[in-house]
Amino acid sequence: MIVTTNFALTYFIVAGEIENSKVPTRLAVQDVEGLSVLTAWAAGKFTASKIAEFIKESGVESTVNQKEVIIPGYVAVLSGALEDKLGGDWKVVVGPREANQIPQFLKARAS
Repeated sequence: MIVTTNFALTYFIVAGEIENSKVPTRLAVQDVEGLSVLTAWAAGKFTASKIAEFIKESGVESTVNQKEVIIPGYVAVLSGALEDKLGGDWKVVVGPREANQIPQFLKARAS
């Protein structure tokens, strides 16, 4: 599962790149009042605590076999804290910084 923000441009680009990859992947879009990833992070709306809360409240945990969340590369600093907040079997993976790298990233992970 890839997590991102609800900034419209980010959402459409990330969703399109996931589709282009042809690798089945869930996209979790967190409401951060329409801010981009870096802006939301800087504003304290896209933090490890808030991402963990979003994932737990979404109920996705009961619908996935592999408890893995991929975060945007620009917020790699959140990976350790997010893993601590999610706890249990969750694994946090730092994804690429740029959306156009998503297909290659997902294909490499799938093989």
